Amino acid sequence: MRKKKTNQFEKAVILILNLDGWDLEWTGNKNIPYDAKGKTPKDKSCVIEFKFRNDYYEEKMLEKDKYDALMALDKTLVKIYFVFDPKGNFMYWLNKLKMPKPVKKYCPDTTMWTRKRVHKDVYLLKENDASRINLNFDV
Repeated sequence: MRKKKTNQFEKAVILILNLDGWDLEWTGNKNIPYDAKGKTPKDKSCVIEFKFRNDYYEEKMLEKDKYDALMALDKTLVKIYFVFDPKGNFMYWLNKLKMPKPVKKYCPDTTMWTRKRVHKDVYLLKENDASRINLNFDV
């Protein structure tokens, strides 16, 4: 998935969440560890990191460095990791999630738009740890 397309998806999801009581704004191409910031439907300040996957994996991968950067932000912020894949949408509330032990994976060095790969520490999150799941039943 190309960067321009991913940015369009991020904006579309923010629009849909805003229709559902959220108050989010897209943070654009800034060099920060999240893609949206704003308020939850319960008026809590939050940040959301989106991940769009072309392939389905039973466990959802979150880079440890990304997690650490999110958790280093203001402690009053709600930190959310939102994964989209062919099976559905999975929302992880990181502040309340007990993280599994990190594992090493061979991944792109920066993002899906590069061909260079390196070993990274990642968390493999279980689907049932997501607090909000919208499944695509066609898959």
